[in-house]
Amino acid sequence: MKKTFSKMDKPLLFVMILLCSIGLLMVFSSSSVAAILRYNKPPTYFFIRQLAFFIVSFIGGLIILKIPTKWYKNISWLLIIGIITVLILLLLYGKITSHVQSWFYIPGTGFAIQPSEFAKSFLIIFMATFYNSLIKRKVNNIYLYLIPLSIAGIIGLLILMQPDFGSAAILLGIAFCIFLSVPISKSNLPKIMMILGIGAVLLGVLLLYSGTDILNSEQMSRFKFQNPCQRYKEKTGYQVCNGYIAINSGGLTGVGIGKSTQKYLYLPESHTDFIFAVLVEELGLLTGIGVLALYAILLYRILKIAKEAYNLRNSIIAYGTFWLFAFHIVINLSGMLAILPLTGVPLPLLSYGGSSTINFVAMLFLTQRVAIENKTTKYNLEMQQITK
Repeated sequence: MKKTFSKMDKPLLFVMILLCSIGLLMVFSSSSVAAILRYNKPPTYFFIRQLAFFIVSFIGGLIILKIPTKWYKNISWLLIIGIITVLILLLLYGKITSHVQSWFYIPGTGFAIQPSEFAKSFLIIFMATFYNSLIKRKVNNIYLYLIPLSIAGIIGLLILMQPDFGSAAILLGIAFCIFLSVPISKSNLPKIMMILGIGAVLLGVLLLYSGTDILNSEQMSRFKFQNPCQRYKEKTGYQVCNGYIAINSGGLTGVGIGKSTQKYLYLPESHTDFIFAVLVEELGLLTGIGVLALYAILLYRILKIAKEAYNLRNSIIAYGTFWLFAFHIVINLSGMLAILPLTGVPLPLLSYGGSSTINFVAMLFLTQRVAIENKTTKYNLEMQQITK
């Protein structure tokens, strides 16, 4: 394990642990009141659960560090078939919570699994192994390169039918960004764009005729997101305006940890969607900027690992992780600031959530595995040069 640790990306590991620690602190602070008043639970209820999620994540991460990325080629199709099957079963048997059908509840445990979170990572792994195989075999058939995008469309449609706009948008955005990074002849771009346009139209038609009441009043209200404080009596206006109040109350240095007033049920999702607003209220704008700086470092290190990869598979794994985090950060903060509609997308490593936390940490450890293989390959190539 010591040898493995020596090859890990230390700045990325440090930033990950620091963000996880800040997340635990803020989950405890932001959820303590809601745990008592809304859920009739002890004040440490959500903190203990989040701590358990991190422990499980890190144990799983240590296992991921030991698995060579080339092994994922053998299971990538199983992951995709499995997640599509689970998403179909979710639409048939999943429990509806807050107008969406996104979770499988585990009887007798109080825990739930959100398959759409893992769908994003499974798709990244599948696209990495699939495109790496095509490039290694020098396949020129452009239609084969569109297979992962078609699969992404199917998964995105199943997630939209829940309906979960945020997760679907992130998944499709990741797939498109990965596709753009694949070295394909530019002469094929016009044909590709035409096919993608037709695919988008077909996806829309399938969605409209899916039988899902996807454009109900609850979902449509989210697209009315501007000027939240002028719509205080509306749900989206109420949430975002209270987020504004939290940020404004914090000032530069904050009111003090645990002293937020907005977490007293003014912010319905204080420990999930709006955890950053509570963080700024309690710790101040300067701390909020510091957290954003940590995210910037995290994204930079992931992108650096992607660029240093010696094969397309590893590059796409790291690059996909970069977009996974980038989309979540941008969509969460934009929704909180009324730049984009609220979508219920968690803030990586800070927001409370089992499936999202496990998925984020797992992908960071998978990126660390890529960093380890980068250094191992570089060392082997240098030794070959020396022995020549």
